[in-house]
Amino acid sequence: MRLHILAAAVGLALALAGCATSGGIHPNGASIDPSSLKADRSLANVQLSDAAWPKADWWTGLGDPQLDALIAQALRDNPTLAIADARAHQAQAAANSADAAREPSASVGGSAAEAFIPTSIPAFGTGHPAAAKYAYGSFKWDLDLWGGQRAAWEAAVGQWRAADVDAQAARIELSTNVARAYVQLGYAYALQDVANAELKRASDARDLTRQRVAAGIDNRIQLKQSDSEVASAQGEKARADRAIDAARSSLSVLLGKGPDRGLDIGRPPLLPPAALMVPSNLPLDLVGHRADLVAARWRVEASAKDIKAAKTQFLPNVNIGAMVGLIGLGGGNLFTLQNRFYEVAPAISLPIFDGGRRRANLDAKDAQYELAVAQYNQTLVSAINEVSDDYDAIASAQQQIQAQQRAVDAASDAWKLAEQRYKSGIGSYLDALSVRQELLAAEQRMAQLRAQQSDLNVQLIQALGGGFRPQAGVELSSK
Repeated sequence: MRLHILAAAVGLALALAGCATSGGIHPNGASIDPSSLKADRSLANVQLSDAAWPKADWWTGLGDPQLDALIAQALRDNPTLAIADARAHQAQAAANSADAAREPSASVGGSAAEAFIPTSIPAFGTGHPAAAKYAYGSFKWDLDLWGGQRAAWEAAVGQWRAADVDAQAARIELSTNVARAYVQLGYAYALQDVANAELKRASDARDLTRQRVAAGIDNRIQLKQSDSEVASAQGEKARADRAIDAARSSLSVLLGKGPDRGLDIGRPPLLPPAALMVPSNLPLDLVGHRADLVAARWRVEASAKDIKAAKTQFLPNVNIGAMVGLIGLGGGNLFTLQNRFYEVAPAISLPIFDGGRRRANLDAKDAQYELAVAQYNQTLVSAINEVSDDYDAIASAQQQIQAQQRAVDAASDAWKLAEQRYKSGIGSYLDALSVRQELLAAEQRMAQLRAQQSDLNVQLIQALGGGFRPQAGVELSSK
């Protein structure tokens, strides 16, 4: 007898020694501290302001009713937002499913059938068909002693909140994309103005050159050069016309409408530049103002909960099951005490050998956590550098605009002087038209810089979060 007990003890010890274990598996990723990303020197010359964060409806501050209407329509009708909302709904359903898995389950059922029980079955066989009927109720509850199911639910909630923030990020991106396409449409119109003026100038110059050739003043080389300038100007006009069509088409897509919608959009005015100010406590506060960073943080938290849930699979599991019912044969009354049956089945399980499946699952969860952390770190680093670069680009554009304005003023003065000389009989109108070409080139460059400045302002608004404010959303309950 003692030998049997000893053998059983040794067998139990060997079994427990061979149990599946999570030892040696752990994630290596670590989130970057936002305060460690220094930007003080890069943003040293920019004014600080707590009010520099964009408002949720930042576009209304630009004072353009047409742009307000376009963004409102895009936020209402763009199909990409429906995709983002559907993904958030899908994540919500997954979280609800994970929550339901934590609760006890109960069911009832019954059946009535006619069965032929052969006489070879002692005590039951009659050799004739007989009615068989039963009814039951069952109950099952996984006690979740180690919190694995709760961790899985919290992970699903984290993914839900990340998807919900992604939907908000899609709206922010859409609003800025509409504004940028609107700026591009305004720039295309400015290019068209310059192209039309240059075509008229080149045509006038060719007419004068043709007259001078006929008078024997110039040769046909100058006329061919004039023809080349006219052809180039016609090409630039066609390019400007196409730029307008392309910008209208882009806006139609963003609005979720057909191409005819773009034809109804009037010429945009020049959007005013924003004041160059830095929000206080940057980059630390940037983490809470950018939707992509908030979503990335939620995914890191969700991955950490997934790891906790995977680790509990290595521990003993306890669940309680019970069933009660009635069963009867023949045509008698089923609902009698003698037909009762019941079962109470508490169960405990301990993983011993599983071929490494649990360790592989935990390793995969660790890898997912490391990926989520790396993506968060990458988003954080890109975000603060994006803000700094946008500020620098806006400041540079302002300096270029100031210098270009001096160039436009000088070219405009030269054009006025050339006109005065021609009207005074000192110079030729052909010389004046050549000066006019320099003015048009300077105006084209100015239009490009102003459009670039407006576009950079919109990019900066997006880099600062586009007015994002985290919503209350779903809170983890204490159940």
